[in-house]
Amino acid sequence: MPHDADTLHLLVDRIGVQDLVDRYLAGLDEAEFDDTWARSVFTEDGRFEFPMGGHDGVPGMAEFTAAMMGKWRRTHHVAAGHAVEIDGDRARVRGNLIATHLHRDETPEPFQVGDRFEGEAVRTDAGWRFERLAFEVVWSRGTPPGRASDSDSAVHDS
Repeated sequence: MPHDADTLHLLVDRIGVQDLVDRYLAGLDEAEFDDTWARSVFTEDGRFEFPMGGHDGVPGMAEFTAAMMGKWRRTHHVAAGHAVEIDGDRARVRGNLIATHLHRDETPEPFQVGDRFEGEAVRTDAGWRFERLAFEVVWSRGTPPGRASDSDSAVHDS
């Protein structure tokens, strides 16, 4: 059995990584994207991957995310089942997400998606940050928006 201090440290780390996931998703719903936001959840060379595209590195991340999320009037992301594995200053996280997206044109039926997410995070001086975060669509309902342009939807290399 681990020493009590070790157990407490592990629990604090797990909560820190869970909080990172929740802060990221809350940021999507709050739609206030800038470099401060990007650095609060990603490492400088962090990568995120969505079914409609992705981006590498903090430079341009806020703009890419704003363009992607700007297709919607409002969004509501709910995550559950965070499975966090801590290995020193590194962590792996997996979980499930249901996201509801309201169309800009006020189409009555929202677009909903059930995703699995997984990522790797590292401990930094500022706390846990994602090196990589990826989403996989499991199911969807409703009409999605048009895809981002080819230049926006491609996974950008840093």
